[in-house]
This record gives sequence, structure tokens and C-alpha cells, in this order.
Amino acid sequence: MNQANTVRACVTRRFRASAAEVFDAWLNPQLAREWFAPGLGEMTRVEIDARVGGTFWLVQRRDGEEAQHTGEYLEIDRPRRLVFTWQTPPLTDTSRVIVEIRPLETGCELTLTHEMDAQWAAYLEGAEGAWRKMADAIAGLLGDV
Repeated sequence: MNQANTVRACVTRRFRASAAEVFDAWLNPQLAREWFAPGLGEMTRVEIDARVGGTFWLVQRRDGEEAQHTGEYLEIDRPRRLVFTWQTPPLTDTSRVIVEIRPLETGCELTLTHEMDAQWAAYLEGAEGAWRKMADAIAGLLGDV
């Protein structure tokens, strides 16, 4: 992805949960099944190979169709940083998601940056809303509401 032609969706959220708990929610298949795209459909496939070079598949049935999200883990630095590619087959575009978690005196702060090709600029607001909703769902799972 050419950095000059990149747009970024950014979301920041504070949690009362620890940085480790929030980080682990991203790599735990049982938790991901609960927080990924809440309310949009039934999760039919959740596979997470949580290692650098490992991949993930998140598949959800939405209105009779399979919505697929997949990617490869580029960085895993528990509990502070997670970087992965993001694809939504059958589209072939690959974007990058950076999850940074900063421990606080009580809890932590998550900053998510989704870097995508500039052709998707019209979708930034929707992407931010979706990631925000998922961060809220993580908070709910961790008893952080």
C-alpha cells in the first residue's frame, strides 16, 4: 500500500479492563465470536492463528450471505501492539489495522488505526463507526460498561 495514497480511520476508547485483557480479546476465538460486528449476523467461522505470520478468518452470515474478513498478523507485542492485514473477500484489496493499547493507572486506552487505500475514503466514517461498535462490544464482554 502506497503511504501517499492512504487514508486512515481512527478510533480511541478507554477501558477499565487491563491492557492484557483488552489485548487478549483480539486473539481469543471465543471472545472474537462475541464482539466482532455485533448485531449484524451469526458468526459461522472464527479461526485465529495468533502468531506473526498466522492468519485469521471471521465469517458472518448476514442476510443469507457470507461476509468474510481475513488477514495476517504482522506484529504481536502483548499487551501493547497488534498489527494485521485486513481483507474482505471477494475484494482483493488489502489494508492494515494497527491496535495500540496504552496501560493507564486504572485500565487502558486503545487506539485503532485502519489504514486503507485512498479509493475507500468515502467509507472512513462507516469504518470508524464499525470499529467503535466493536470496541464497545469488547468492553461489554469484559464487564467494562
